Amino acid sequence: MALIQVNFTSSALMRMVPIQVILPVEKLSGKNTEEERFLFPTLYLLHGVTGNYTDWVSRTNIQRWAEAKNLAVVMPSGDNGFYVDRPESCNCYGEFVGRELVEVTRNMFPLSRRREDTFIAGLSMGGYGAVRNGLKYHDTFGCAAGLSTANIVDGINKRTNDTAYYLNRRDFAESIFGDLSKVEDSDKNPKWLAEKLAGEGAALPKIYLACGTEDSLLEGNRKLRDCLRAAGADVTYEEGPGGHEWNFWDRYIQRVIDWLPLGSQS
Repeated sequence: MALIQVNFTSSALMRMVPIQVILPVEKLSGKNTEEERFLFPTLYLLHGVTGNYTDWVSRTNIQRWAEAKNLAVVMPSGDNGFYVDRPESCNCYGEFVGRELVEVTRNMFPLSRRREDTFIAGLSMGGYGAVRNGLKYHDTFGCAAGLSTANIVDGINKRTNDTAYYLNRRDFAESIFGDLSKVEDSDKNPKWLAEKLAGEGAALPKIYLACGTEDSLLEGNRKLRDCLRAAGADVTYEEGPGGHEWNFWDRYIQRVIDWLPLGSQS
């Protein structure tokens, strides 16, 4: 197992960015020809608010789960940007994780280029980013998984600044999404995206959602599940003991990996 840190210049973010990559290099041993070379199925794994590209490795057993399944895992930093695009500030996080990061890492590492081997997942803010960008870039990702998904766009135009907590403030949401009156009927809304794509006959990624029964986001995750299913998405949904915490995410990222269609790759 190799844990690799890479820094490269992102055109979507207009700056040098770090990523961590888990690569089960033992699988490559003795594969010397192009025909023999193993191309890894790949999970693009997103962190939550206040986190960065090191969170999953430092706080969960993701390396062990990935090694057991011969799965490559790519972990970028999304700052607090909810993995959507703000081109006016050169913060196109959606384009970064949905297009550029996939292209760059496929060129750097022996990763499969097949949609059915390419997955995206995340927790909280990263859960929203995974579901939204899994749908938006549905030609790239065959599966998308959200743990304790923070579906921030639900009712976003009703926000005010009558709270001290920055994540719930209207001005914070405006700094991420711009004009809040336009968000729910746009590709920043997973429900709107799923309905649009289903109406176009597009192949939607399979979606996995899970949330802790003591998590304050539980009802929002149930609503997201119902909305995505109503739009025609194939959604696997689970609940289990736990709150908005790493103990829950450590358990359920293993369940995500077990759910992925890795087949004979392991």
